[in-house]
Amino acid sequence: MSIRWTYAFIDRPAGLLGPAGSFWTAVTDTRLSAPRGARGEFATLVPEGANACVRIQGVGDGDGGAHLDLAVDDVPGFLEAALELGAAVAARHDGWAVLRSPAGQLFCAVPGHGESARPPVTRGTRLDQVCLDTPPSAYDAEVAFWSGLMTGWESVPGSLPEFHVIKPPPGLPVRVLLQRLGEERPAGAHLDLACADIEATRDAHERLGARLVARGRHWTVMRDPAGGTYCLTGRDPETGGLPRDSG
Repeated sequence: MSIRWTYAFIDRPAGLLGPAGSFWTAVTDTRLSAPRGARGEFATLVPEGANACVRIQGVGDGDGGAHLDLAVDDVPGFLEAALELGAAVAARHDGWAVLRSPAGQLFCAVPGHGESARPPVTRGTRLDQVCLDTPPSAYDAEVAFWSGLMTGWESVPGSLPEFHVIKPPPGLPVRVLLQRLGEERPAGAHLDLACADIEATRDAHERLGARLVARGRHWTVMRDPAGGTYCLTGRDPETGGLPRDSG
């Protein structure tokens, strides 16, 4: 059940796909594919000379967020393994499936298409992480679930007690970070960008219509023009890791 490629999905209200697509293609130096899906709800952020690893989806309910698509060789086998670890099936489709983690986080198992070329760092940043925002009561079980599901990935504590990192093998483009929330609320997810210079990136994003929400220890919370939150994090865009002297 090896994971061959990973996609970070930007989930935004269907009526705001236009501004969301314009913003995210600008900050990732990509172009938006033609829409697909029964309602034109899916599109891919296509990089030049590399395989895509970010997609966007219009959702009908709520403000959106993010989710993972895991490309695997054997979707039925991966699905069986995920169910044994505690996942539930949310929807079955022809050749792929939507699942829920034990905490209720949606993710998808999809077939791979030979992807192997990771997009490069763009102007000192890289969209490289999906952060799973997990309620305290479900956090330990969720860490165990994702650690067991991501065969061959490195599962290690994060820089603070409320974080746990699941690092992919070399070449895969999207990491997983689990964050223990400070209150009980439904599980969700957001995107993280690794930034060589958070303040310069924030300034560039604000010129494209994003807004500052809050500043943290190694991160800055932003809101994109479609209303979705994401984080600029002070990590090395090449390796994904924090600087050694950051504490």
